[in-house]
Amino acid sequence: MLAGLKKCGVIISSIPIVRAGLMAVMTDNFPDYTISCHQSVDELTLLELRRANLIVSDLFGDRSHGKALCEQYYSLMTQHKEVRWIFMVSQANYALAVEYLLRPESTLLSDAEPIPQVIAAIRDQGKEANRISASLTTPDTDVFLLPPGIKTSLSLSERQVLRLLAKGWGVNQIAMLLRKSNKTISAQKNSAMRRLMLRGNAELYAWLNSAQGMKELNLQPVWGEPIQWKSAPQIDTLQSLKTV
Repeated sequence: MLAGLKKCGVIISSIPIVRAGLMAVMTDNFPDYTISCHQSVDELTLLELRRANLIVSDLFGDRSHGKALCEQYYSLMTQHKEVRWIFMVSQANYALAVEYLLRPESTLLSDAEPIPQVIAAIRDQGKEANRISASLTTPDTDVFLLPPGIKTSLSLSERQVLRLLAKGWGVNQIAMLLRKSNKTISAQKNSAMRRLMLRGNAELYAWLNSAQGMKELNLQPVWGEPIQWKSAPQIDTLQSLKTV
């Protein structure tokens, strides 16, 4: 395809790993796009907005920051209705995203969305879209259903860390995504292992990949998922399995 005929996409994230991961997804699965990346929406130029077919942005962080960001995106969406918008939304900003950003041309995904769902949302082009990810609409207390006869007392933060580990994220990447220290994430991981009576990383990953672990954390096996996030070798990307 000639470069001049390519579609234009924009990735916006303050987290380098997220930008690298989304760039890898676009490069590997959507060669008909030319992609530009920005750390914030403020870096977008009017020319980019006029040319853009797709904008993928994160809405991470706390609610106070999220409100101002949602208002800013709402203003842009009302002015550029031809753009397809995909937002990676944290639970803290979910209600705000629904209020401000849920439109015919937008899709809301969870900030911990499995890669195949991200690809499907981009490929959808908005024609038959599930406008809100199921992982956003299901409350945390209902998402993590325990198998019959199994009782654990994992906290929601421990479950979140285990879910991301199971999807191939490393401790460093989880810490950056959740804006916590590596020490905090490691402590939550170790606390979860103690509750589950697991004695090391080998037993942890065996449990995460077992039927019991996948059912408790509401995970589905997606073979090959970690490979799809790989990017340039000098950048640790979203799906690095090795940093634990």
